Amino acid sequence: MTETAPSRPREPEPESLFTRVVKAYTYVAIWIALSGVVIMFNKYLLAYRGFPYPISLTMWHMFFCASLAILLVRTGVVSSISMDRETYIKAIVPIGACYSITLWVGNAAYLYLSVSFIQMLKALMPVAVFTVGCGFGTDKYSWPTMMNMILVTIGVAVASYGELNFNIVGVAFQLASIFSESVRLVLVQILLQSRGLKLNPVTTLYYVAPCCFCFLLIPFTLLEATKLSSDPNLDINPFLFITNAMAAFGLNMAVFLLIGKTSALTMNIAGVVKDWMLIGLSVWMFKAAVTGLNLFGYFIAFLAVCWYNYRKLQSMKEAASLAPVKDQQMAETVPLKGGDKP
Repeated sequence: MTETAPSRPREPEPESLFTRVVKAYTYVAIWIALSGVVIMFNKYLLAYRGFPYPISLTMWHMFFCASLAILLVRTGVVSSISMDRETYIKAIVPIGACYSITLWVGNAAYLYLSVSFIQMLKALMPVAVFTVGCGFGTDKYSWPTMMNMILVTIGVAVASYGELNFNIVGVAFQLASIFSESVRLVLVQILLQSRGLKLNPVTTLYYVAPCCFCFLLIPFTLLEATKLSSDPNLDINPFLFITNAMAAFGLNMAVFLLIGKTSALTMNIAGVVKDWMLIGLSVWMFKAAVTGLNLFGYFIAFLAVCWYNYRKLQSMKEAASLAPVKDQQMAETVPLKGGDKP
C-alpha cells in the first residue's frame, strides 16, 4: 500500500481589489470621524466648557491611554516587545518629548483660534516635514518640491491675512505644534525604523504615553497646577472627560491602523478631506467667521498640497517599478561562489 502524503493546509485566497478598496475607505472614514470628534470635543472643553487648561487635558489623555495600554499588555490581551533601557532612552524618550509638546501647544491653540483657521494652518505640515527632513538628511532637497512648499506657504499666508480673529499667540502655539510634530515624525523614521522596532498601536502607547505624561508634569507644575487648584468655577464632568479620553484613545488606534493597513500617503490625502470637513463643522457648530480671502488662500494651499501628494505618489510608483530591475541587475553582477553553478 502506498502512503498518501498529508494534505497541505489551503492558503487563504488573496483579497479582491473591491475588498481592499472597501477596507481602505473604511479605515479612512474611521480616522476622519474620530479625528473630527476629538478636535471638536477638545475645542468645546477648552473654549466653551470652562476648562481652559490644555496641559491638564493633554495629561489626562496620556494618563488614560497609558493606563489602558498597560492593562491590555499586562493582561496578555496584546503582546508587547522587549526593549532595553538604552533603546528606550535613545528612541522613545525624544519621540515622547516631541509628542508631548505637539499635543500641549496644539491644544493650547484652541483657546485663541477657531478650528477652521487651525485646519488652514495645518496645511503647513508638509512644509515643516520637508524642511526638518532635509535638515536631518531623511529627505532630499529639490527645487520642484521647494517651489511646491513655497506655494503652500503663500496660500496659508493669504488665509492668515484674511482671518478676522487672528491672534499671534494662538498662531505661535499652532506653528510650534506643527514644527514639533514634524520633528517627531522624522525621529520616528530615524530612531525606530533604523533599529527595526515594530510597534503596534497599543504597544506604542504603552511606551510613549507614560513618557509624554512625565514630560507634561513639568509645564503643568509651573503653569497650571496653582490655577487649577484655586479655580472657583472649575466644573469637571466625569462623563465628558472619560468620553473625551476614550475618543483620544480611539484616535490613536485609528492613526496606526490607517497607516499600517494603507500608507502614510493615504493618511495625508485623507487629511485634506478631513480639513475641509472640519472647516465646515467649525462654521456650523461654533459660528466661526470664515472670509472669502480665508478660503481663497486655503484653496491655494490645498491645491499645492494635492500636487505634492500626487508627485509623491508618482515617485513611489516609479520606485516600485524600478525595484525589480535593480534586483535583476544586482543578481547579474554578483560573482558566483565556489560551488555555485549558473
